[in-house]
Formats: sequence, C-alpha cells, structure tokens
Amino acid sequence: MISNKDFIRNVAIIAHVDHGKTTLVDGLLKQSRTFRDNQAEMQQTLIMDSGDQEHERGITITAKQTCVYYNDYKINIIDTPGHADFSGEVERTLNMADGVLLVVDAQEGPMPQTKFVLKKALELNLKPVVIINKIDKPAARIPEVLSEIESLFLELATDESQLFYPVYYAIAREGRAGKTPELDNDLHVIFEAIVNDIPAPSVEADAQSAQLLVAALAADNYLGKYCIGKVFRDKLKKGQSVKILRANAVTFSQETVSREGHDPSEVSEARNDGPERTRSSEKMLSIKSGKIDQIFSYRGLSKEEVPEAIAGDIVALTGVAEANIGDTIATGDNPEALPTIELEAPTLSIYIGPNTSPLKGREGEFTTSRQIAERLERELETNIALKIQPDGLGYKVSGRGELHLSVLIETMRREGYELEAGRPEVVYREIDGKKCEPIEDLTIEVAPEFVGAVSQELGVRHAELKTQEMTTSGTTRFVYEISTAALIGLRNNLLTATKGTVIMSSIPSGYRPVEVKYKPERNGALVAFEDGVSTSYALDAAQARGVLFIPPQVPVYQGMIVGLSNKKDDLDINICKEKQLTNMRTHASDGAIQLTPYTQLSLEQCLDFLLDDELLEVTPKTLRLRKRQLDPIKRKRENRLT
Repeated sequence: MISNKDFIRNVAIIAHVDHGKTTLVDGLLKQSRTFRDNQAEMQQTLIMDSGDQEHERGITITAKQTCVYYNDYKINIIDTPGHADFSGEVERTLNMADGVLLVVDAQEGPMPQTKFVLKKALELNLKPVVIINKIDKPAARIPEVLSEIESLFLELATDESQLFYPVYYAIAREGRAGKTPELDNDLHVIFEAIVNDIPAPSVEADAQSAQLLVAALAADNYLGKYCIGKVFRDKLKKGQSVKILRANAVTFSQETVSREGHDPSEVSEARNDGPERTRSSEKMLSIKSGKIDQIFSYRGLSKEEVPEAIAGDIVALTGVAEANIGDTIATGDNPEALPTIELEAPTLSIYIGPNTSPLKGREGEFTTSRQIAERLERELETNIALKIQPDGLGYKVSGRGELHLSVLIETMRREGYELEAGRPEVVYREIDGKKCEPIEDLTIEVAPEFVGAVSQELGVRHAELKTQEMTTSGTTRFVYEISTAALIGLRNNLLTATKGTVIMSSIPSGYRPVEVKYKPERNGALVAFEDGVSTSYALDAAQARGVLFIPPQVPVYQGMIVGLSNKKDDLDINICKEKQLTNMRTHASDGAIQLTPYTQLSLEQCLDFLLDDELLEVTPKTLRLRKRQLDPIKRKRENRLT
C-alpha cells in the first residue's frame, strides 16, 4: 500500500475515437505484471471495454478506472471515451487526473475530439504527454502530424509552459513504444514518462479535514453503491463519519435554454436528480451525514480493500449511498465543498414515453410511465450529461448527440423496457434575446470519386465549407460548419452515397442565431391500412410501390410504417391481403412469389427516418415505425389543418 502521495500518479488517456487509447491501456495492464502469466494469456484485447454495446460498436462509452504498479509507483489510469457524444464522461473524470496521455494517430493526426479533450485538459492545467500511435501504418506521416500537434497546442495553450511537452511513439497493438520511431520491444518508456513527466498529485496531505470529489458511481449485488473519486485533502479511514455536501453539484455551462415551441422561462435549469425535480439557480448547499463502511483501491480490473485512503489517491467508498456524482464527501466540524463539475450543455433532445401502440405489453417486462421514469432517474446518477424534463405521458431526454441518446434507448431495450421514441430535436439557446441553435465542426474524409456526392449532400443541408485539402493517403478531407439540426441523418446518407467508405466526425463549436431552419426531406411512407399479419402475396404487390421494411408473417397494425414509398406522399396499403383459392389453374397465377429482400433498419437509422408526425416503437425484440395518429382519416384531417 502506497503511503506517500509522491509515489502516486493519476493519468487520463485521451484521444479521438479509434486512435488506440484502450489498446494502449491493454498493454500497460499486461506489461505491468498486473495479471498472472496464465491470466495474461486469457485476456482479450480491449480489456477495459466491458459493456456489450462497447464490444459491438467498437468504441468506449463510459470512462473507467484501473491501476497498475511500476517499481515503487502506483499509477491510476482513467480510460476515457473518444466519441464526442460521450464527452461528458471526459469532463467528469478529468478532475481526478494530474496529467494526460494524448494519443494521436500517426496517419489521421489531430481530429475534432483531439482538440476538444486537449482543450479541457489544458484548462484544468493538466500536464500533457503526447504519444503518436500506429506509426506502422503504411500512410503514416509523422513529421506532418508533429507539426499539426504543435499548431494545436499553440491554439489551445493557456500558459506558455504548456507549449513544452514530451513526445513518444508507439504501436500499442504490439505493446511497443520509444522516444523515437525506432521502438523498443516493450512500453517501459511510457511507464517512465508517466513517472517522470506527470506530476504527483497537488493535494493537501496534512490538512485538518478530508475531501473527496465523487466523479463516478458503481454498484454490485453484495456491497451496493460505490462512490469513486480522488481524495484532495488529508485521509479517509474505514468506519469514519463523513458529511455529504451538494452545492448544485452538476451545472451546465449555459444560462438560458429553450426548445422550439417552449418559452425559455418555462424550461428549468434542473439539477439532474430526478425527472420531476428542478434545480434552483441559487447555490444551495445541502448536507447529509454518512459513514464509510469500506474503502477499496484499484488494482488491474479488480478492487482490493484498504484501511485508509491518502490524499492524491483514487478510491471507491461504500456506505455513502446518498452521494451522487459531483458531491463532496468531507470530514471535520466545518466541511467545505469542492468546486462543482461544469459540463457543456446538451444539444439534442428526444421524447421517450410508454408504448401506446396496439401491440403494447406483448414483449416488454417494464412498460409503464412510472417504470420508465424510475429507470431514467437511475441513469441520471451516472450519465450526468443528460437532462430529463416531463413531457406529456413521457419525458424529454436531452443529450450530446444521436449516439448518446440511442445508446441509452438500446440499453433500456436490452433491460426489458418497452417504450416509444420521437424524432430527435435540437435544444435551442437564447443569447442576447435571440434564438440560437448549436453548430458543429464536421470533418469528413472521402475518396476523390465521392467528393461530388459529399458536396451535394452538405450543400442541401446549408453547411459552410471551411477547409478542403488532400491528405497524404490520397483522400480528400473537408471541414464544414453545420448546424446540429442538419447533422441529423447525415451519416447514413453519406454512407450510402460513398459505398460505406466515408470517415466523419463532429464536435460542438458554439451557437449562432437561427437563420435558415433545415427541414428534413424524404419520400413518403408505406403505411399499413389494417391490423393483421403480413403475407407474401400482399408484399409482392406492395414492393412495386417502394422499399419494404418487414418480411412476411409479421404482426402489423393500422398506422404502422412498413416501407418507404417511391413518391413524396404517404401511401396506405393493405399488406395483409391473402390470395383467394379457386379451382382456376393458370401459369401466371401459380407462379412462385419472389420477394426482394426487405431492408432492416438499425436503431439509429430508425431515429433518422422519423418525421414530426411519426414515432418509433422500441421493444426488447422489435423496432417498429409508426404514425403518431394511427387512424388514416384523422391523420389526413390533421395534415390539412397543419
């Protein structure tokens, strides 16, 4: 057990998505002898990505803590997500670190999320160490990437000292690194860099009272809720009585938020401690008492119980179940709260409510509005970048982007929840009395033959081209400024237009007054005319009218969307019609029916497909698109009124 803060290093690994953060953590875990020899052989790659969706999507969704020992030093490592939609995970965990390993791809160079995470790290005065990874790529361009990194630091540095940073090179997949592109056979230079270049925690080791800022939560079936954070002052001991301080623990870095059709004064700046609760604008300090049952220190993928936690260490506590992310756990007669965690404001919102379709309750275990509200409230405990507000039977859930929201819906679906979701909407902001919309910097890399298709699609969405250049690998790189509203559904369209070869990423860059409101356009929907079961005979006739989304022998109901029409208007069709059996036998009537394979949409594609008058029915087994108004006569009457 480490008893001196000078032998502790707290480091976060940050980078753009797919630049090799988690792979580098794999190598550090294995080469630090954290696992026994037989365990190391059994460990797969991407050890820290423990969630099912993280494995399936190939990305890190939640920040995770681990710890390795190198010589006499304890190194706490925080693996952060690389996707901009999960940047809230980065913001809430960087305050535990004293330095960062900035991983940059040797071919792609600094990308949008690289800029975002580095900006946050430099604002917190964290010491950066740059690692240029994947230098074995055939198209690696190390000198150009070094120059781009220098330009990035010049743009973002808040102090002259931040312009001086060490640079190392690595092939994380092979577990090799070096001070030059001539790599060693292991990662010892990275360990040495962490020990020598990252400072020891800047904390008060001999203060009269202790402080710990809760940055993450975890739970298990045996000990219940864990509060994870860094000790900023003195020591915490097992069995010690503590105070839980909450001073508007999580705040968003904006003053006035509004959604289309809502008065800004009606939109509360609610603290995320419940779908039906609100946050006062005043800095109210609430105090609750608790007692530390156990203290756990990290070692590899597991936790080990320790009698005390010293200043500078990252630990997990049990017994303080009342604490949430952003709260301060303190001791002493006059406890003090640590500074609050400030987050970037949400940019997209989506309606989530109980399923109201005719097929409701058949596949889900949790179907009521109360059950959905309880689940969303639990989500707010750990996913602090979300905001929840009541909206009719359901709730408006606001987050950082489509992926952020769709991961939540998919998680609830896998847990047995049955719900319906609406079309993603932009969260507007009022600045100087003007209605403003969020904008993003969009970076696109595409082969030269698809440049025209990309330019046409972005032109329709009123995107403004900022830069265009040829990369050393022969692709064309665009940087656009585009509204968040116009970004909805863009990825799927570009994947289709470029035959799946496009590389794109975006990051929020601010707000601007709403000038030209982008309205999504698509062809009409094929809508089921009656309840029943789809038949091959009816689908054979319907496939000439458009693209089908369902196969034969699927339950359907009136108002359910079963395909995309070839024309601009919606078309009501009967897909439950059966072939009449007669004694007549002809070559034409007895021919085998050959159906074109139907298009099965993913959750993200379904959300992109939706228009304002449509909903997505989500159950553990099925995704169904539907009209809000199921009755075709009432639907046409409502369309005439609007």
